[in-house]
Amino acid sequence: MSKEKPITRFIKKRKKVIIGIVTFVCTLLVIYFCMVRYYTEHFYFNSEINGINVSGKTLEEAKEVMSSEIQSYTLNIKERGGKVEEVKADEIGLRYRSENDLKNFKDSQNPFKWITALLTKEEHKIDVGFTYDEKLLKERIDNLSCFNSNNIIEPKSPGLKYDNNSYIIVEEILGNQVDKDILYSHVTDSILNEVTEIDLELVDCYVKPEYNSKSKKIIETKNTLNKYISSKITYTSGNRKEVVDGSIINKWIIMGEDYEVTLDDEKVKEYIDELAKKFNTVGTSRTFTTSSGKTIKVSRGDYGKAINKTKEIESLISAIKEGKTITKEPIYSQNTYSKGSNDIGNTYVEIDLANQHIWFYKNGTLIVHGDIVTGNVKAGHTTPKGIYKLKHKAKNVVLRGADYAAPVTYWMPFNGGIGIHDASWRSTFGGDIYKTNGSHGCINSPHNVAKAIYNNIKVGTPVICY
Repeated sequence: MSKEKPITRFIKKRKKVIIGIVTFVCTLLVIYFCMVRYYTEHFYFNSEINGINVSGKTLEEAKEVMSSEIQSYTLNIKERGGKVEEVKADEIGLRYRSENDLKNFKDSQNPFKWITALLTKEEHKIDVGFTYDEKLLKERIDNLSCFNSNNIIEPKSPGLKYDNNSYIIVEEILGNQVDKDILYSHVTDSILNEVTEIDLELVDCYVKPEYNSKSKKIIETKNTLNKYISSKITYTSGNRKEVVDGSIINKWIIMGEDYEVTLDDEKVKEYIDELAKKFNTVGTSRTFTTSSGKTIKVSRGDYGKAINKTKEIESLISAIKEGKTITKEPIYSQNTYSKGSNDIGNTYVEIDLANQHIWFYKNGTLIVHGDIVTGNVKAGHTTPKGIYKLKHKAKNVVLRGADYAAPVTYWMPFNGGIGIHDASWRSTFGGDIYKTNGSHGCINSPHNVAKAIYNNIKVGTPVICY
């Protein structure tokens, strides 16, 4: 048996190798073109649309997947109190902005380059925009229960309450009123970005009260209120005393919507009116002990205290605003000569009309007394009873009337045109002269009596006629 030549064996071996290579290459080409044909109809592996894997799917299959995904979309709206409301895709006509985006994405994938696609993942991902029916979306938002007027609790800034002698802050009410414009903006952004939940608290959708309990404005107002009611104004007059404190002041306070604090002028006026009724003594009935020792009641006249209401209202309001604690007499438009409980005191002129006699006491000491002639009763000029104050005094005056002109040395008026004066034209005083030959109402006195009174009396001294 002859042996095969080495060259022949080499040729056979080489032929096998070539056949193997050709077979392998052909196999690869078959696989390649099969995959080319496959990717002509299907998306590359690692293809994503809006984060959804569509690898190996046809365009129609991808459309179905995407349509299914979009129709299952639900936006959950979390509200205060744990309530959750939903906005669903079919309620707002949610759809892809353009189906051509899917086709263009598929067309961009060259089937002959399927091999390189395996190595370039990120190049095969796209986001397709959404669109919706604006009218349907607005209607859906309008129909959310949080916009039902029966369910809305409006926010309210803190209140301030007078409690146990001080003002305290009443916490604000947050409520649940939603700002529709802000909510609509967040809803549209969430839909377009496929966000599935909105927490209205976190995205600041709720209408807030203008102030909260920590606001500087609220703290300042509280401090102002407590300053006002810390005031204590004690009014005194003789043995009378009236106190204005927080228990009264809090009823006068007005707090506006802007938390500006004022006092109710009308209520302050009402208080001063009542104070005047208690403290004013003009024309009031007084008990008086005459020089003869008899105790009588004397009323009428203009002597006494009268509060200047306008100035006292201003003074009281000012004291309250400054938070003062003071003891004071009211501001008087007219005051008495004496400050004691007996506001006549021990300096006064006493005129007994029935007995036609006059006395003048100064600091409890009788300075002078004597008979007088008062108003002519028959002529209708009877001297009025009452307690008056000396208005002024003057020397060398001519007293004039319709039918007279009488010069006097000492003139001391106390009731309009009625006053005490000397009467040089009279030689006698006292008795019953006044009944038919009296004055026009004045107190005609002997020269020495008028002089003694004039030299010792001061303006404001009470003159008591009874």
